[in-house]
Amino acid sequence: MTLSRSPVTRAWRRWRRPRDLEVPRGAVDVEDANRRFLMYGVMPLWFVPAVSDWLMHRRTRIEETSGTKESAIHALMMTEAGVPVAMGLLARVNPLVLSVMGGAAVAHGATALWDVSLATGEREVRPVEQHIHSFLEVLPLSAMAFTCCLHWDQVRAALRGGDRPEDWELLPKDNPLPARYLAAIGLGIGACVVLPYAEEMRRCLRAAKARKAV
Repeated sequence: MTLSRSPVTRAWRRWRRPRDLEVPRGAVDVEDANRRFLMYGVMPLWFVPAVSDWLMHRRTRIEETSGTKESAIHALMMTEAGVPVAMGLLARVNPLVLSVMGGAAVAHGATALWDVSLATGEREVRPVEQHIHSFLEVLPLSAMAFTCCLHWDQVRAALRGGDRPEDWELLPKDNPLPARYLAAIGLGIGACVVLPYAEEMRRCLRAAKARKAV
């Protein structure tokens, strides 16, 4: 079977068949300005505090204090943020997607409180790190707020309970985001979120294994 005829390639072509969403560089109207800021402002802003938080954990030697337990909580928070981000980037925004975003934002906030409660009892959490946490906590809410502004009709549908079958189905966007943008965001998430925290978990597991061996 050739690559061009593989099921994955055919599925990708069906997904990418509609025309890509155009996002003008100039502020043509409020909708374009909101969408551009969400795509090129809010989304990339996630990378900077994520790396900074990882550096704070490394500086305070998380592997020797709260260890794998706190690192696992960080992985949980990344999942709580990553799932709605992936849905917002790839799927049509409808009551299902908005409900997942809202639920994930609440869960992320509760997990962040759990994380700080654990960390402050096990290691030094400096004011700079606490300030970084503030950015990480508000970014999911900011992304959801901008998404709601862009899809107010779907917000109203969600508040009314979503009476259409397609309101609660995971569907591809009518106009997908540009492939180059999706690739850049995926690369940024991998380099600035997934890899650093995977390295943190690896250090914590290695340190825990070393302590058991003593």
